[in-house]
Amino acid sequence: MIRILIVDDERPIATLIKMSLTKAGYACTCVYDGLAAADILEKETFDLILLDIMLPGATGFELMDYIRPLGVPVIFLTAKSDISDRVHGLKIGAEDYIVKPFEIVELLARVEVVLRRYNKLASVIEIAGLCIDTRSMRVTRDGEEIPLTNKEYNLLLLFARNPGAALYRETIYERVWGGDYNVGSRTVDLHIQRLRKKVGWENKLVSVHKVGYRLEADS
Repeated sequence: MIRILIVDDERPIATLIKMSLTKAGYACTCVYDGLAAADILEKETFDLILLDIMLPGATGFELMDYIRPLGVPVIFLTAKSDISDRVHGLKIGAEDYIVKPFEIVELLARVEVVLRRYNKLASVIEIAGLCIDTRSMRVTRDGEEIPLTNKEYNLLLLFARNPGAALYRETIYERVWGGDYNVGSRTVDLHIQRLRKKVGWENKLVSVHKVGYRLEADS
């Protein structure tokens, strides 16, 4: 299982991130200051670090000197939106930079991109009765392949990687189709109706009033 270290002194934010990433299938550990992060990195190994910049004990920028030799990818989490801070963070070795406040679905997407870049993502996802092979783009149930269009497959993968999260129609459209969502369009709804029937998720892929859809699935 992918292990992620969350370093943020704002405990409610760290807890929310941990809950969301855990639902998505990651194993998470939280620490709340720079020195605690350095201590745990001496004892344990992680696949990714989500690192706030403004920390007690040692700042995120200072911690990068310690993290860089370990070869663990880092995504900075910070309220600092100044472009010079972003550039500095990337120059000293961060893989990405996300400014608070952010949507969890955006964070999950950025985590996925970085893990894929480091070849750390599992190639097979098993969820809600389905087996999704992301390398061959094959979807099976009980060993029988389910034929899907490219859009249906990408839609399925979006929900499989964000179980339990209520996804806005705008977010779904942007991630699967690209571009801006046209309010009143039925594109997302029609594709989800077809996807439900094809994969047997009639009772799993549920609508969320005034929001969009959520995949109700066990881990």
